[in-house]
Amino acid sequence: HAVCGTRMRVLITGAAGMIGRKLTQRLVAQGHVGGAEISAVDLADVVAAPEPTADCSALVADLAADHVAQDLLAREPDVIFHLAGVVSGEAEADFDRGTRVNLDGTRALFDAVRISPTTPRVVFTSSIAVFGAPVPEVITDEYHLTPLTSYGTQKMIGEALLADYTRRGFMDGIGIRLPTITVRPGKPNAAASGFFSGIIREPLAGLEALLPVPDSVVHPHASPRSAVGFLLHAAQLRAAEVGPHPNLMMPAVSVSVAGQIAALTRVAGPGAAALIRPGADEAVARIVAGWPRAFTSARARALGFTCESTFDEIIQAYLEDDAP
Repeated sequence: HAVCGTRMRVLITGAAGMIGRKLTQRLVAQGHVGGAEISAVDLADVVAAPEPTADCSALVADLAADHVAQDLLAREPDVIFHLAGVVSGEAEADFDRGTRVNLDGTRALFDAVRISPTTPRVVFTSSIAVFGAPVPEVITDEYHLTPLTSYGTQKMIGEALLADYTRRGFMDGIGIRLPTITVRPGKPNAAASGFFSGIIREPLAGLEALLPVPDSVVHPHASPRSAVGFLLHAAQLRAAEVGPHPNLMMPAVSVSVAGQIAALTRVAGPGAAALIRPGADEAVARIVAGWPRAFTSARARALGFTCESTFDEIIQAYLEDDAP
């Protein structure tokens, strides 16, 4: 690990995505990770990521293509944030693409780390999709992985590889299972969970939003601000602190859709909530029905990971950070 007074190079895969861009901005703003000064940030994605400073390099890279991951590792990053991935709905609709990006690309990156002369810190973003119904009302850290989607299966395999490569000393890995990140700025993506953001983002902009599931659906959320905080905190933790099971469920605010709408009403008034219309979507409802509702996240909380405590705070974070 880098220590105070040293300089470190950072690699972000999936850097052109929403979380990747926000992570880049935070890294540039603070200039260090865990006391080590950042010397350079390599921003890898299949499209060019924005370069906020001269210390950032945008690298157009498909991790699943031959030799691409090795070329990235030749730059000798000290910390790798592996965010690259195809989202849940898209991975379910296009099995080959989801497998290529989420599984083949992840393994190519991990194998490049394995054969590199250095042992970087690897922070891997996993997902609550590694769990599938039937699940208990609240899932503890000991609960077994039960994915019911191709996306969840691909993330589960990534977690297993990360744990094994870390055990063998090929990398210093930590996996963070993200809850649904809400409220996502910008346009909707192909994630089955996208409507959780849409029913807040669109009404705040004065637009109608469709709700494809019953308002009784309960789901765990954290803000993009918290997601970046998770990543940065994970990069600073020592392997000895995390222990032999390096994949952690991040803290989240579990709330029903009705609770989301009530929070929107409190923050923005009844006029905003009135813009939400029912629009049943059986495919989305079926995927979401298989997802977990709440977690204890005891290990992550004990290690210092934090997020919002209410959905009102999540909306407030969006208004402060991203609302147009």
